[in-house]
Amino acid sequence: MSYSLGIDFGTTNTVLSLAEADGPARLVKFPAPEGELFAFRSCLSFYAPADLPSERQVAAGPWAIEAYVEDPAETRFIQSFKSFAAQESFTETQILGRRYRFEDLLSTFLLKVRDYAGAGLGELPERVIVGRPVKFVGGSPNEALALSRYETAFHRMGVKEVLYAYEPVGAAFFFARQLDHDAIVLVGDFGGGTSDFSIIRFEREAGEVRAIPLGRAGVGVAGDAFDYRIIDNLVSPELGKGGDYLSFGKTLPIPYKYYAAFARWDQLALLRASREMREIRKLEREAAEPEKIGRLIEMLDENYGYRLYRAVSKLKETLSSQEAAEFRFEAGSIAIVRDVARSTFEGWIAPELAQIETAVDAALADAGLTPAGVDRVFLTGGSSLVPAVRQVFHRRFEASRIETGAELESIAAGLALMARERDISRWTTRAG
Repeated sequence: MSYSLGIDFGTTNTVLSLAEADGPARLVKFPAPEGELFAFRSCLSFYAPADLPSERQVAAGPWAIEAYVEDPAETRFIQSFKSFAAQESFTETQILGRRYRFEDLLSTFLLKVRDYAGAGLGELPERVIVGRPVKFVGGSPNEALALSRYETAFHRMGVKEVLYAYEPVGAAFFFARQLDHDAIVLVGDFGGGTSDFSIIRFEREAGEVRAIPLGRAGVGVAGDAFDYRIIDNLVSPELGKGGDYLSFGKTLPIPYKYYAAFARWDQLALLRASREMREIRKLEREAAEPEKIGRLIEMLDENYGYRLYRAVSKLKETLSSQEAAEFRFEAGSIAIVRDVARSTFEGWIAPELAQIETAVDAALADAGLTPAGVDRVFLTGGSSLVPAVRQVFHRRFEASRIETGAELESIAAGLALMARERDISRWTTRAG
């Protein structure tokens, strides 16, 4: 049976969706260890037994997390690697004695996704539509380089023709199914690494929905940045950040570089294996509050990073529905328990919120519209549930015009449905 495939390769999760000639799109399911799922974590693990170093084992998604948590010392874990796609400075990384370029990491991941999906995915169609951010992450992202790397990886997966569409445009096609009249729609997609916005006019013509792109904008901050703000303000001070130490009779501030690694939990294991770990152990003897540095050392030695980020995610999720919540992280001798008000969290993420507001206004300007010219607003992605993010839109649009939903599936499903368009070239591009 002929069908189309949409792939939403995200910083945090990857989702695949299939659509036949008519009817709704359906998500590809994965029989994971903790139960069937469709949001597949965008991560990899590499492990080589000491007695058989050439017999490397590669896992992806929840299997990769499971392997890493079981043996973090001997397992190389890679996540959020989408953030390197457009970075010219990232040429390769060494993993267990082998060199991996970005396209090698992505193709390894995609091949594992295909294997884990099995019969749920079936034989790949010759053409797929892949989502891409409006703005790739990084200070000076090279868009052409990112798409070239994507192209190589998806061809290795077995796809003959790859088309690319902006991720919020995919979400817009998913949302358009609800429309029974002409409307201008602003779609906000909030992923792990980027926040992207597209404005599209949908018109009904001869029983079909016709779509016209009007404007777009994006910014390289989203849910991952929110997580880091929580850790930087709530956890790192309990591990010595902001403290002092004595060196040759001088009182000096503890270097902030030790806490920058908390931006991604998988990087903590690398810090433990670095030369800086020797400095941190020495710092415990010289710090004004040695017990805090002792907690930092335990955090790194015992590899508590994944447990910490689960606690952070739980706090963020609870604050999306409650005015205050308890943050609780307990591991070994470390116990950090604090009550956090939603307003406090919103203060922490104020810089990111300001960047998101600027991007929303840029999308409106690109479309030549004021907020009054937008009929409907559709917000999707996990961080769209954060009340402060929704307030960015409530300050500009009437509440009756704003909708949220299908936070993880809308992009992939919309990409698959997009393939039904008679003139698909209006919505997609090719690499190069």
